[in-house]
Amino acid sequence: MRILHTMLRVRDLERSLEFYTDVLGMRLLRRQEYPGGRFTLAFVGYGEEAATAVVELTHNWDVSDYQMGDAFGHIAIGVDDVYAACDDIKRRGGKVVREAGPMKNGTTVIAFVEDPDGYKIEFIGRT
Repeated sequence: MRILHTMLRVRDLERSLEFYTDVLGMRLLRRQEYPGGRFTLAFVGYGEEAATAVVELTHNWDVSDYQMGDAFGHIAIGVDDVYAACDDIKRRGGKVVREAGPMKNGTTVIAFVEDPDGYKIEFIGRT
């Protein structure tokens, strides 16, 4: 068994795709519209779906807003240099909501960025 994907509902698919591809550097792996169900699915990731977990962005055509659930935490991405990754995110127009630095009560360097819908993405330094 392995994790296949994490699904996020997004308000503006094009804006979200721009963030995940242009700001986070993922690739659009596939996109499919479902006119009968009035929704579009777009899968983004750093590798092929057959080998890595990806993010599914779901856009329901008739929904303009969602309530953020308080049980969802974040998506985590391992990076070589958290400080450089944050600088790169800012340079690309992304929003860093917790600057790079050691985690509370620990030494692992982390940071948090936020996507256009307010979902948090944690960067964790690979050691």
